[in-house]
Amino acid sequence: MFIHLGGEKIIRASELIAIFDLSIEKSSKISKQFVSQANKDKRVEVIGEEECKSLVVTQSKVYYSPISSSTLKKRAHQLLTN
Repeated sequence: MFIHLGGEKIIRASELIAIFDLSIEKSSKISKQFVSQANKDKRVEVIGEEECKSLVVTQSKVYYSPISSSTLKKRAHQLLTN
């Protein structure tokens, strides 16, 4: 199964680790460090040109998605419960 993250980006549901609201970057020191390290390792990808609303963590990358975390969570939940 696949999850559409916005723009033309689709990932395998099995690769998904976590979906966060973008506000986690401002509120959590650990998440800031995690994203900073992913940036250094060139594992961060911004999807599209719209304002980013969520942070999607997969086994290989961190994506900034223009789709809200609640919408992405609903999509993932529907795939994982079917």
